[in-house]
Amino acid sequence: MRFEWFVARRYLRSPYRPAVLRLVTLFSVVGVAAGVATLVIALSMNTGFRETLQERLLGVTAHISLTRPGSSGISNYEELAKKLAATAGVKSVTPAVYQTVLMSFAGQARGVVTKGVDPERERASDEALQRIVEGRLDFSADADGIDALLVGKQLADEWKLSPGDYVTLTSPQGRLTPFGLMPRTRRFRVAGVFDSGFYDYDENWCFMTLAAAQGLSGAGDVVNVLEFRLKQPERAGVIADEVQRSSGPGFSAATWMEENRALFRALRLEKLVTAIFIGLITFVAGLNILVVLSMTVTDKARDIAVLVSMGARREQIRTIFLWQGIAIGATGTLAGLVVGYAFAVVAGNYHLIPLDPQVYAVPYVPFHPSVMDGVWITVVAMLISVGATILPARAASRLLPVEILRYE
Repeated sequence: MRFEWFVARRYLRSPYRPAVLRLVTLFSVVGVAAGVATLVIALSMNTGFRETLQERLLGVTAHISLTRPGSSGISNYEELAKKLAATAGVKSVTPAVYQTVLMSFAGQARGVVTKGVDPERERASDEALQRIVEGRLDFSADADGIDALLVGKQLADEWKLSPGDYVTLTSPQGRLTPFGLMPRTRRFRVAGVFDSGFYDYDENWCFMTLAAAQGLSGAGDVVNVLEFRLKQPERAGVIADEVQRSSGPGFSAATWMEENRALFRALRLEKLVTAIFIGLITFVAGLNILVVLSMTVTDKARDIAVLVSMGARREQIRTIFLWQGIAIGATGTLAGLVVGYAFAVVAGNYHLIPLDPQVYAVPYVPFHPSVMDGVWITVVAMLISVGATILPARAASRLLPVEILRYE
C-alpha cells in the first residue's frame, strides 16, 4: 500500500476525529450521491420520454410523407408508389387519404381524423393495425353495404363504442345540389378497436378503406399522400431529398423529424437544463468536500508538521489530501450510480409512476437508463470532487513545520 493512500485512509477512518468533521464528511458523501442519483434518474426519464415517443410515433406515422401541394391530390399514385419503392433504403410505400370529419354517435359529435388505407399494405407497416384489442381487422361491408371503420381505444372508451355499433361521418367536402352545397354524410360500422399506445392517435384517429375514404371525400380515385417506411428512419432526410427529386416537380417530401421538430427540440432543451440545474447539487457537494479537507488540514496540522520533519515530501502531503477528496467523491458517486440506476430500472420495468395520457401522451413515466449518461456523470462528479481538493491540498503542502512545532 502506498504511503499517501495509507495515511489518507487512516485520516478518513479515524475514530478520534471531531464529531463535526465526521458529520460534514458524511454530508459530503450523501451530497455527491444525491446529485449523481438525481442526475441518473432525471436523464433516464428524459431519454425514456424521447425514445418512447419516437418509437410510438414511428410505429403509427410515416417516416416520409410525399404530397402535392396546391393540387387536388396524387392521381397516378399506384404507378408512382411502385417507382419510388425501388429507392435505396425504402421498405414500403403506401397511399393514404387523410381528412378531418365530424363523427356522430348516440347524440354525441366531435371532429376526428380519418385515414383511408389499403388494409393489407397498411397492416404490414402500421403498428396501430397490429394492435386490435376489440373486434377484428375486417374492413368488409355488412349485409346492407355499409363500410367498416376502426376506432382508437380512447375514443371507444369515452363514447362506449363497441364492434357492431354504427356511427355517422360528415365530410366538409360537400356536393353541389339544387339547394346549395351539401356536406357528404355516410354511415360506418365499427369493426374493431385499436390501441396504438399513443394517446393522440387513439383519441382522434379512425381507419377505413381507401375506397371508402375516397367516396366520403368525393375527390375520385386520388390520394393526398404517399407514406414511406424506411429501413433506417434516421436517414429520412437524405432519402426524402432523393424521393422528391425522383417524383418530379410539384411534389414535396416531409420527414418525421421535420413534422415533430418542436417536440424533440423541447425534449433536448429540457435534458440540457435538467443536467445543468441538478448538476449544481453535485457542485454544492464539492464545496462540502472543500470544507471537509480544509477542516482536516487545520485539525491535522501538527501531524503534517511531524510527517514533514520526518522526511515526507510536500508532494506526498498534497497527495494525501487529494486521495481523501477522491475517496469521498468516489464513494458518493458509486452510491449515487447504484441508487439511481436501481430506481430507474425498477420504475421503468414496473411503471411505478402513472401519468395522465391526455397531457403526456403516455400513461406512465418511461425510464431508459443510458450507460453513456452514467459515464459522463461519473466523470463530472469526480472532476468536481478532485477540483474541490486542490486548495486544501496545496494549503497542507505549504505548512511550515517549524512554525507549527515551535511551541510544542
